[in-house]
Amino acid sequence: MRIGVPKEVKPNEHRVAMTPAGVEALIKQGHTVLLESTAGVGSGFNDFDYEQVGAQIVSTPSEVYANAEMIVKVKEPLAPEYDLLRENQLLFTFLHLAAEPALTRALIRNRVKAIAYETIQLPDRSLPLLTPMSEVAGKMSVQIGAMLLEKHYGGKGMLLGGVPGTHPARVMILGGGTVGTSAAKIALGFGADVTLLDVNLDRLRHLDDIFQGRLKTLMSNSFNIREEARQADLLIGAVLIPGAKAPKLVTEAMVQEMQPGSVIVDVAIDQGGSIETIDRVTTHADPAYVKHGVIHYSVANMPGAVARTSTFALTNATLPYVLALANQGFDRAVRKNAALAKGVNALNGHITYASVAEAHGLPFTPLEALLPA
Repeated sequence: MRIGVPKEVKPNEHRVAMTPAGVEALIKQGHTVLLESTAGVGSGFNDFDYEQVGAQIVSTPSEVYANAEMIVKVKEPLAPEYDLLRENQLLFTFLHLAAEPALTRALIRNRVKAIAYETIQLPDRSLPLLTPMSEVAGKMSVQIGAMLLEKHYGGKGMLLGGVPGTHPARVMILGGGTVGTSAAKIALGFGADVTLLDVNLDRLRHLDDIFQGRLKTLMSNSFNIREEARQADLLIGAVLIPGAKAPKLVTEAMVQEMQPGSVIVDVAIDQGGSIETIDRVTTHADPAYVKHGVIHYSVANMPGAVARTSTFALTNATLPYVLALANQGFDRAVRKNAALAKGVNALNGHITYASVAEAHGLPFTPLEALLPA
């Protein structure tokens, strides 16, 4: 198979979809890899690193898209890339289509075989390709929040962990999945006063056990969210419903009751966000804004800021699926691998993921109905 790796075009996105080691593994299996020149520079890989293992370096994204049967990316295609995608071309990347109506329409129009990293799901309901980036974003959310709490960024002027004789900052984490757990690890390590809310009581029990009582846990409901938000110095949104838009759990009224100089970091922004006052996606170049006296951070590609770590972590997770698709072809791979099949969001002009169809009021077609007999 001819596999294309274009350079990412999302602002301040420095990750690349394939490390030289990943390229070498594909080439050893007899595949061809076309890599856009300088695609790996932001993650610390130059073109020569890829040429050494057999990649073909091309000059433009149009050359990658025109000659590859499968496109492997990190982030969703942006508008200039929509019409580079061809009918029957396989696209394998993060898509977050529930929050991307224009991209969804483009995938339908161009009849692309679109597989989303974030909806590949194992039988235990874990999300193996989303998990490493959720770990990165969860850990980053605390260090970013700690920075924004500094006075010269407009924050309260609080040190997250305090010092003897002072109160530590109060951190509220909304959601106890991978992002929330990773955030709790770092916030507790800083010495903050941390409360995590989730709707799953068994998950709260598990987190209470693994953190040995150092983490305060609360059932997530509107009353508890409102009370905790009022007292929080740093609020981290870590809510995920696979493939669907994030629910708006923190209302504008709740934000208005937060103290001036408090900080909100919404890691769920790439699925639409769970904070009502977050009405825009920001970038690493201009990451935060103030509303009702509260600092809001809503960068959709947080792991892009730590591109080298993130590229290694992502490729570790994606490579087995890339190899399966390349070695077996789309139809056979998704038939043999139920987890991979859950990643298929669009095929032959149809939406094959129910939550995406629901988000945009589009017809849903089960994947099985579109695969050849």
